Amino acid sequence: MTATLPPAPVHWPRGLPRDARVPHATYMHYVDTAALRYPDKPAVIYGGGVLTYAALQRRVTAMAGFLQQTLGVQPGDRVLLISQNCPQWVVAYYAILRAQAAVVPVNPMSTAGEIAGYQQDSGASVAFVAQEFLANVVPCLQAHGGGLQHGVVHAYSDALPGEGADADLPEVVTAPRLPLSHACLHAFEDVLALAQPPLPYQGQPEDLAVLPYTSGTTGHPKGCMHSHRSLLAANVTSQQWRSLHADVTVLCVAPLFHMLGLQNAMNLPLTLGATVVMMPRWNAAVAARLMERYRVTTWAAPPAMVIDFFAHPDAATRDLSSLSLLSGGGAAMPEAIAKLLFERFGLSYNEAYGLSETASFLLANPVHRGKRQCLGVVTPGVDARIIDPETLQEVARGEQGELVARGPQVMSGYWRNDDANATAFIDLDGQRFFRTGDLATQDEEGYFFMKDRLKRMINVSGYKVWPAEVENVMYRHPAIHEACIVGVPDAQRGERVVGLVVLKPEHRGHLTEQALIDWGREQMAVYKAPRAIRIVDSLPKSGAGKILWRELQAQERASATPSGATA
Repeated sequence: MTATLPPAPVHWPRGLPRDARVPHATYMHYVDTAALRYPDKPAVIYGGGVLTYAALQRRVTAMAGFLQQTLGVQPGDRVLLISQNCPQWVVAYYAILRAQAAVVPVNPMSTAGEIAGYQQDSGASVAFVAQEFLANVVPCLQAHGGGLQHGVVHAYSDALPGEGADADLPEVVTAPRLPLSHACLHAFEDVLALAQPPLPYQGQPEDLAVLPYTSGTTGHPKGCMHSHRSLLAANVTSQQWRSLHADVTVLCVAPLFHMLGLQNAMNLPLTLGATVVMMPRWNAAVAARLMERYRVTTWAAPPAMVIDFFAHPDAATRDLSSLSLLSGGGAAMPEAIAKLLFERFGLSYNEAYGLSETASFLLANPVHRGKRQCLGVVTPGVDARIIDPETLQEVARGEQGELVARGPQVMSGYWRNDDANATAFIDLDGQRFFRTGDLATQDEEGYFFMKDRLKRMINVSGYKVWPAEVENVMYRHPAIHEACIVGVPDAQRGERVVGLVVLKPEHRGHLTEQALIDWGREQMAVYKAPRAIRIVDSLPKSGAGKILWRELQAQERASATPSGATA
């Protein structure tokens, strides 16, 4: 069967090809080329300090040499990366790729148990970690019964200038480097000082580059296998779609462990040879100051962050006239906020749609003709369809069904998980399509609109939370007899996690809901932990004994106030 793409939608950007021409290259080509073209240009600005492209290349090369020559990292190995946003994150990422290994980005909010799970599943023997998260990584070291053999540890303060550092940095960023107490731990800056040369680079576009983990309906995280080619496909088409170039300045505040930050705020600008203004964590006032100071032109952020930013007084007093592109996804932008952005700032929020499995960029609204609260249209090289999730047949325009897609940015599959791959991909017209698990419709102009989820999933500020995973953790509590996790609307986060639990008879009346909330935050990443818990006498069940989570979710959503609180 032919692999010809369907015709372009009615409002396709002028001059843009329907198909995608993905460069036959790896990310190291872009690092080396940028250093050659723009050696003294700022690649990353952080806390008042500047990392030029030439310096970035030198540090990447030296770190790759250490990984290969001292730590024995081989092509195809996986390496964990656990940190808040910082220049060391960027250096570590590209050094891992220079060593022909694959990056496993880990949410730094993960607990020690969650990190151990990522390490064991990926088989990583080396980890990069910021010193503030070292306590959660030490149990994974072989000396403590884990599988990690080495850790390379960085202090954020080492990336700051000796003089003239920004005055409003968090204490964790300005904290000095701490001594390391384990022989298998290595200080980031000491490693760079060795300047060990790496082996000749022989990487290929199809090599595994990044293995981000996304949970599934079973509650077990799955690694999404992305090559240099699939990541570049998303970046190149996004650059074309939004007319981006080497002279843009990008605000990087979305976390780099997440595809939104990794692709839009790091990989995309650095492949262009552009400048990244990086923040360690979200702060609306600081963001406004940085935008004004460095004349930021481009910002990718989830709606919740955008809402918070433009609600801050500094957004109205700072000169934000340089900002020309505001984009993101993960949740719909509220109509009232979209209207305010356009009327007060002349900005249209360019909504797009992507998943970890699609390297972030899949559907997008044309910049010149976007529709609000819309996923967008297909982008170069993408074929997206709406099918009946039961019959797998295409439905008529306007009818609801499951969104499926193929394109060069779609992952090759889930890491070592044949069962998941068997259900995640289907064959249509002789082509392999990925099942997103999202229910959507498509209008007559080719725009897609999210309607519901086929999968049981909660979206917290763009982060996926799978109820089954949270429930598995909650059942570890000795007082919990039954648990059901649901999502309810939240004005700031899109959705929030709510738990309904039944206590064992001997614990009833002796345990508070707040105590369970506090316990949950100790057991899992904060964004996964229930923000509210209700202790109930029983949970409704089907005739087969299954908890009726849809019924409970509907009840909780009906009782939620517009602000997201429960009435």
